[in-house]
Amino acid sequence: MSSATPTSARVRRLPVVGALRLGRPSDVWFKPALSVVAAVAPPSLLLMTLGRLDLAPYTMAGSLCALYAHNRPYAARAKVLAWVILGMLGGLAVALVSASLTRNAVVLVTVGALLAAVQKAVCDATRVGPPAHVILTFVSSAALFVPQTLGQVPGHLALAAAAGAWAWLVGMAPAPLRPHGPERRATAQALHAAAACAETARGGEEGTGARSAAYAAVHAAWQTLLVVRNRPSTTRRALERLVIRAEVVLAAPADADPARLRSWARAVRGTGRIPRTGDPRREEDGLSREEDGLRPDGTGSRPDGAGPCRTDGGARLDDDSLRRDGDLLCERDELVGVAAERAVTPRPLWSRLGPLTPVAVRSALGCVLAGYVSLALGAERPYWALVTAASLYQANITLTWSRAVQRVVGNLVGVLLFAAVAPVAQLGPLALVLCILACNFGAEALIGRNYWLGSVCVTPLALLVTELPGFQPTGELVTGRVVDTLVGALVGFLAAVAVTNRRAGRHVERALTTVDRAGEHAARVAADPSSTPAALEAARRGLAAAVVDLRATADAAAGEWWQRALPQERVVLAEQAAHRTLAATVRRRGLLPDPGTTSTYTYTEGASP
Repeated sequence: MSSATPTSARVRRLPVVGALRLGRPSDVWFKPALSVVAAVAPPSLLLMTLGRLDLAPYTMAGSLCALYAHNRPYAARAKVLAWVILGMLGGLAVALVSASLTRNAVVLVTVGALLAAVQKAVCDATRVGPPAHVILTFVSSAALFVPQTLGQVPGHLALAAAAGAWAWLVGMAPAPLRPHGPERRATAQALHAAAACAETARGGEEGTGARSAAYAAVHAAWQTLLVVRNRPSTTRRALERLVIRAEVVLAAPADADPARLRSWARAVRGTGRIPRTGDPRREEDGLSREEDGLRPDGTGSRPDGAGPCRTDGGARLDDDSLRRDGDLLCERDELVGVAAERAVTPRPLWSRLGPLTPVAVRSALGCVLAGYVSLALGAERPYWALVTAASLYQANITLTWSRAVQRVVGNLVGVLLFAAVAPVAQLGPLALVLCILACNFGAEALIGRNYWLGSVCVTPLALLVTELPGFQPTGELVTGRVVDTLVGALVGFLAAVAVTNRRAGRHVERALTTVDRAGEHAARVAADPSSTPAALEAARRGLAAAVVDLRATADAAAGEWWQRALPQERVVLAEQAAHRTLAATVRRRGLLPDPGTTSTYTYTEGASP
């Protein structure tokens, strides 16, 4: 590939107003909001009844685990939630033991900063989130400054573990009602993104951003569908076929029907049957299963007489569903590569932690310095500054700056809300618990629109938690929170500027090399007449994953400071070449007609590609 003129990456314009712009709420905003209320309420109300509301911070540590893994299939969610609870208990145990062994604030801040760095790196490497490491860091940092004795630690950990077990049950509760809810949502998002890509292509626009977003959505859908490695159910196979249709649209977006894609997406989001993706011309003709050459059990002969064929779970097979060298293929062949990918062992955790070293160093340095400065200013709760710094660190400096702006604005508005709510909360224990529940719900309901809006409720929540052992002067709490917020945001951002990710350029080069190699491999497999469907599908999926990773890596590197200029044009050219290769592999699988052929078959989305 020819060398392209790189663009300068040294001068950045940091956004302010744009960082506060509200987005659309999450499609499932109510799920974490209701889950956290259901997880926090019973333990808190029970302790209130027993007159031991001072122990509620420990049960709340376990209850907050209900915020995690709402985008995971339930089989995977069970494991993720269990690991989150264990991680929370591990951090809490280190904090409680440290608090029982020393009251030296400098030592405690150092321990909290190291814990925050580890939690950030592990959550990023395992892609646990949202809310990722922030909740874990808040729990462990706050526990560092609660007076403890070694004898109290087991009991407090037991309370957190019991609440964590209840949170696990709350997180898994929807499974009997909608066993494939997360997979359905991910598939619907992929279809919507493919429809947006098709609309852009039909409008005559280049659509690079829309196509990249669509590839990311499709890739996310595959991650959701393939994270469960046991034998897939009939429903999951039907969803996999729809994601394949979305992939086909990305190969020929101008030929797709966005309305049909969106209708599929709406149907998938519900609880009804998964829509069929057969040729609508045959469906409109009312062709029955027997007329299609299939018996009711899903077996039969293909209409061209080429031999027996069977569909998965009795799903309908359309004779235009797949083509390869003019011969018809069984719809089941589409999923051969999916099964092969499901059998691939995931990368070990240690290999994913290496690239996160700069972010971990930023977290440790920023958190420890923020805590030290807060102590120097006489703060009684330096963990507020520590947690503020820990919450800032994103994939690059530009995103970190945006999070700093959002955190400061949200916290400043939040302390005003706390000043208004505090008189009500101080009416009694029940009023305090109800205010905490309302803040929990509001935080999760609003944070999807913008982080600062959710922080408006998170801030009074954190302040109310400090009043569980006993009510405190509102003015002191407000003043301390404002100072620690400003200290944590300023010091944390300066640490991010000081510790630049100089590996970002190398990561882009490595991602470009990966895309080139994956593209060459996919092209060779597509050109080989003897290649199997499994090999071709694996090559296509590998290239698609490499393209998504390249875009994410390039976007992350573009927001970094003080690094060499990035090869932006090479990135664009590599993406374009990869998209052409992906289209070629789709045609090789028979999912699209080869351009220039004399076949009367015309691809339209809604037909089985």
